[in-house]
Amino acid sequence: MACTTEFINFVCEQLAPAGNIRTRKMMGDYIIYLDEKCVITACNNLCYVKMLPCIAQIMQDAETGVPYDGAKEHYILDVEHNKHAVKVVKLLWEALPFPKSKKR
Repeated sequence: MACTTEFINFVCEQLAPAGNIRTRKMMGDYIIYLDEKCVITACNNLCYVKMLPCIAQIMQDAETGVPYDGAKEHYILDVEHNKHAVKVVKLLWEALPFPKSKKR
């Protein structure tokens, strides 16, 4: 099941205090960017974030799952608790690199 636009809009609203949020649709699912860094993979109306050490402590009670076949296990971010979600994506933003530019 692909993500609904209502879900993606809700996620973006919840994360708006973190900074500039944008989305990119990919085969029915979405990548959500914070200030041009990919912080969330949204699949099946769930938000998946990488299991990085910088968020391990605050995500220790979070559910886990895989966003798509062949993916590594991720934390599932509960965006309904927006202060927590904003904190998580800000920590991820600090730890993650900017995407490499595509050379043609």
